[in-house]
Amino acid sequence: MATLPNPLPKLAADPSGRALGLRLAPGVLLETTDDGPWHEPLLWYAGRAAAPGNWAALGTPATRAGLLPLLIDVGGSPGGPEKWELRPGEMSYPGEHDAEEVLAGFWAEYAEEASAYEEDRPDGDGAAEGRAEPLTFDETVAPFGPRWPGLAPAGVLGADPAVRAADVADSLANGRLPWFKELRLALVPARRSADIPAAIGWTGPLNYEDDVARLCAVLRSWEDRFGIRVVALGFNLLVVSVAAPPATPAEAEAVAAEHFAFCPDTITQGKEDTLRAYAQGLVGEHLWSFWWD
Repeated sequence: MATLPNPLPKLAADPSGRALGLRLAPGVLLETTDDGPWHEPLLWYAGRAAAPGNWAALGTPATRAGLLPLLIDVGGSPGGPEKWELRPGEMSYPGEHDAEEVLAGFWAEYAEEASAYEEDRPDGDGAAEGRAEPLTFDETVAPFGPRWPGLAPAGVLGADPAVRAADVADSLANGRLPWFKELRLALVPARRSADIPAAIGWTGPLNYEDDVARLCAVLRSWEDRFGIRVVALGFNLLVVSVAAPPATPAEAEAVAAEHFAFCPDTITQGKEDTLRAYAQGLVGEHLWSFWWD
């Protein structure tokens, strides 16, 4: 994967980051991958829990130094990023992929798998609690169907994406999402926020996609259309901030279709088990979260 020059090795000799224009608390330079040590640090992360204001204080000087802020969960299962099975050498470059082709391919794959399963399953198999029969694919993704509905239109920016990212980071540091157990502020050398998962070789969606750069291509498209920034990662959790969220139910349903293709577990194993119900929570929402089983 193509990357920018990595400023992190300078922190080995200067942990405070002064040479990079930073003022860092004691932290960790991570080189651990699934295949052993990487040839240069993948990220730096703080030795103490993130607090509100940390992101805003460090984000701008870090970006000038060629590093992007990120919150990482060191307390969830199976542990911190040393245990995440990072595989940077196996990732392609996000710019090599087309977001709509990626999403359309996933949508068609899920539709085909669901159709085969619906033909063969016994009555009642896979039914949700309180439901006699499981939902069909068409029922799950209504008002859409097996045919990919296309990309959602761009939203209207309601705030600077960097400011929105800092706000969302503060809310996470305040415990907004209980899935995260101990968030630390991290710095990653990446061309743009959407590329962060591929830059560190994150394998959270491995059961669905082993080249996370393909998903980063979608994140790039969301950067352009919705002002998203990658704010937090756990072992198999991803949170982005959203500066231009959908403003109407129809817009939200179009975005929800992309979310389903990107991470079907977000809907099929979430609080809302239909796309239409899930979409109701996207109207005006500045935080999108994804979880892969």
